[in-house]
Amino acid sequence: MEERKKIELVEVFRRVLIKIDMFFHIVAALLLLIACSYIFYYATRNIMKPSLDSMIHLVNDVLLALIILELLWTVIRFLKKQRFVLGPFLAIGVIAAVRRILLIEAQASFLEYVPVEKLYEIGLSAIVIIILMVSYYLSVKAQKLEQ
Repeated sequence: MEERKKIELVEVFRRVLIKIDMFFHIVAALLLLIACSYIFYYATRNIMKPSLDSMIHLVNDVLLALIILELLWTVIRFLKKQRFVLGPFLAIGVIAAVRRILLIEAQASFLEYVPVEKLYEIGLSAIVIIILMVSYYLSVKAQKLEQ
C-alpha cells in the first residue's frame, strides 16, 4: 500500500513538471514570435530609407528572422509531441554561417584593404557550412535507415 502511494505521488509530480515544461515552451514560442516581429519591423524600416548600409542590415535582419523561425518550428514540434529532428538545427547553423559571410563581405566592400583575418573568418564559415551540409546528408540517410 505504501509503495502504491509513492508511485502515485511520483506520477502526480511528473505530470506537474510536464505541465510546467509545456507552459515554458509556450512562453518561449511567444517570445520568439515577438522577437521575429521586432526584427521584421526594423527590416521594414530599412526598406523605407534605402541605402547600401540599410540593405545590408535588411539582409542581416531577414536571415536572423529565419533563424528565429526555425527555432520556433522546433518548439512547435515539441508542443505537438513530434519526434526530435536534427535538420532544423543544421539549417540554423547554415543560415547563421551564410549570414556571417554576407555581413563580412558587406563590411569588407567598404574597405580599401581587406584584412586577412576577415578572409580567414569567411573561409572558416565556408568550412562550417560544408560540415553542416555533410551532417545534414548523414542525418537524412540515418532517418531513411531507421524507417
